Amino acid sequence: MYIEEVFRRRNEVGGSIEVICGSMFSGKTEELIRRVNRARIAKVHVEIFSPVADTRYDKSALVSHNLNSIPSKAVDNASAILPLAAHVQVVGIDEAQFFDDDLPHVVSKLANSGVRVIVAGLDMDFKGRPFGSMPELMAMAESVTKLHAVCVKCGSPALNSYRLVPDESQVLLGEKESYEPRCRNCFNLDGIAG
Repeated sequence: MYIEEVFRRRNEVGGSIEVICGSMFSGKTEELIRRVNRARIAKVHVEIFSPVADTRYDKSALVSHNLNSIPSKAVDNASAILPLAAHVQVVGIDEAQFFDDDLPHVVSKLANSGVRVIVAGLDMDFKGRPFGSMPELMAMAESVTKLHAVCVKCGSPALNSYRLVPDESQVLLGEKESYEPRCRNCFNLDGIAG
């Protein structure tokens, strides 16, 4: 009941949902870290969460591809965020596409209770299809920032994450050995999208 009271009181302030999306290597995590650091400069209480399933870097820190980092908490599922965010004014959530289907409900509950929620994640999978809860989160958000990488084939803005390895599972954790950013034309030239 205490957590519900905290959420009720915080509602007087007014919360919001911000979504940062784009392809791999577009700077989503970097932008999330930048926004969270600005909140910390303002002496706002912040917590950052990531899914336990993302094992590429550090379970106690959010790390960008540029190796910038900030402390974070890895959680098993979206609902685990609520009790950990009871006294927080800003919540950052990275790799949102890997969370379970309860994430939009959790994000909405936080925002409705007065929390500024910043969510970052891939908006499309390696086949160019909407990924996880990202479309729903984007629809609920007050603001959506779509970032682009640089296409490794032609230098145009890249919106797709092209998979370099033969694996058809939707989730395949990897870095530059497994993915590269591609623009729409270069992505489609190799016959991946469909």
